[in-house]
Formats: sequence, structure tokens, C-alpha cells
Amino acid sequence: MDARIQTRRVYALAEPGDGCRILVDRMWPRGLRKADADLDYWLKAIAPSTELRKWFNHEPARFTEFRRWYQLELDNNPDAVQQLLELSRQHDSLTLLYAARDCEHNHAVVLADYLQKVSAQGAAP
Repeated sequence: MDARIQTRRVYALAEPGDGCRILVDRMWPRGLRKADADLDYWLKAIAPSTELRKWFNHEPARFTEFRRWYQLELDNNPDAVQQLLELSRQHDSLTLLYAARDCEHNHAVVLADYLQKVSAQGAAP
């Protein structure tokens, strides 16, 4: 993986260094019109399952366990992971967009770390 991967709220204005902007939420962000969304892709399939998302409920105390379960979901979702890895080969940088308010405890952070690890191993899960 040659691309730099970063995370950003989908509501933030795009910046020149964002590169390819990918929404990684399963549901469309509240209050954001599709016409106003500055993104290149919406990859719903890479998001946590509905059950896991509801269980986590953006509670920081559950983040460690959420991370573990989401990584297992990613391990079992090689097509979606491969799609992101391919985009990372095509772009200098990827910005994973999410709607959550918490910038430290969200699935995009877990996903960015996961992609870096998988890339370092040299193969998709």
C-alpha cells in the first residue's frame, strides 16, 4: 500500500491532501445532502454490521471490544477489504469518511489501522 490513509468526519470540508475520499458508513449521514457530499466512493460493505454498530453505540468504554469484533468482521469480508486496498494502490492518499462525532473511537480509525496492517503483511485477509 503506497497511499497515506487518514480519517475525517464526512461533514468536514474537503482539503487538498485528502486524495480519494471514501465514505465508509453503512447508512447515509444525517443532514448531509448527497449533492453536497464531496466524496469519490461510498463503500457500505466495509462498515461494521448493523448489530455490531448498535451494540457499540459509540461508547468509548466498549471500543476495545468493538475493535476486536470489527477486525473479525473485516477478516471475513475480503472482497470489501480488497476493494479498499486496490484504491490505495491507485491513489497517493485515501481519506476514510465517517459520520460519528467521536474522532478517536469510531470504525474508520479501526479500519485505517487494519488496512495498514494487512498492507504490511502483503496480502488481503
